[in-house]
Amino acid sequence: MAHHDVRCTWDEGLVFTAHQDDREFMLAGSADESGVRRGVSPKKLLLTALAGCTAMDVASLLPKMRVPFSHIHISASGELTEEHPKVYLSMHVVYDIGTTEEYRSQVESIVEKSVTKYCGVHAMLEKVASVTHEIRLTGSVAV
Repeated sequence: MAHHDVRCTWDEGLVFTAHQDDREFMLAGSADESGVRRGVSPKKLLLTALAGCTAMDVASLLPKMRVPFSHIHISASGELTEEHPKVYLSMHVVYDIGTTEEYRSQVESIVEKSVTKYCGVHAMLEKVASVTHEIRLTGSVAV
């Protein structure tokens, strides 16, 4: 069984340094006095993890299914509750794939495999919130 460890070290105020393997990045709870957020939002990292996890699935499966593509853009958005603790009630993922309608059925199959079989982040988050998706094909392919 795989095991993951991360660590957050307090810097000042609501700013932390997150340590993941041999990487570091800043977390920030809010913007500072000048209006600048010195790090990323921990809550928005859940959306980032969702988009990143499914994007990696799609990127690995498109070539295997022989789908030519020029780009992959995955975006994720979430609706929060009004009351504390503010949690995501719903999340929506948009798959913008640079390919033509000719390949729609393959892309739909790939996305379905990601959300039902491969993306562990999706599997975890759908246990606590509604996670929906849509596929947009932009009509261009790699040469």
